[in-house]
Amino acid sequence: MKGRNYAIVVAAGQGKRMGTDVSKQYLLLDDKPVVVHALRAFDEQPAIEAIVLVVAPSDVKRVKDSIVSEYEFKKPVLVVEGGQERQQSVYNGLKALGELGDVDIVVIHDGVRPFVTEQMIQDSILAADRYGAAVVGVPVKDTIKKVDDEQFVICTPQRSQLWLVQTPQAFKYRLIWEAHEKAVQDGFCGTDDAVLVERLGHPVKMVMGSYCNIKITTREDLILAREFMAGGLVYEDRHGL
Repeated sequence: MKGRNYAIVVAAGQGKRMGTDVSKQYLLLDDKPVVVHALRAFDEQPAIEAIVLVVAPSDVKRVKDSIVSEYEFKKPVLVVEGGQERQQSVYNGLKALGELGDVDIVVIHDGVRPFVTEQMIQDSILAADRYGAAVVGVPVKDTIKKVDDEQFVICTPQRSQLWLVQTPQAFKYRLIWEAHEKAVQDGFCGTDDAVLVERLGHPVKMVMGSYCNIKITTREDLILAREFMAGGLVYEDRHGL
């Protein structure tokens, strides 16, 4: 793949829903912090030149010493201070990338999704290069109901048109920068980066992810992640078996 492609891994959350003293991205999974598993996938992907790791301001020194240095990544890992919200953290990462020079594609990923694969990263970059914006996701398995404020069902959307959105999400740099700038100007806060691009009227391509590509936010998620690893599902997913 041609072009200068970079990753932003967001790991600035405090993990209050996990109910632990240690932030969820630093909890151990197979003897390594959760965020290290995510970083490894980008470190091994040839299409990625370097990684921007966004963390809480209070964690910068610790991460540089105990994660970036200790695990000896092959590619440069730039540690950047995050903001109060995820969107602000991504914005800080984008600003840091802008200082590096020309950037073609930026791939944004949650640091608490440890099972991202090199294939997902590659597919999202290819789709972003072609369409400008791409998100990884999976079709929903369950019926979804839309309800009103009193929890009465309004409608049942057609399941074949519904996907669960994951990360990575990949964009042409100028497009995602414009989207974030517009959100700042309007005081808009979205639940993911794709919605900021959608606000510009730009189409977003969906790319197939994996049901193993879970986001670890609760104790149940951590238990499930450990079961995935113990059962070999993650190995099969990463190696296409």
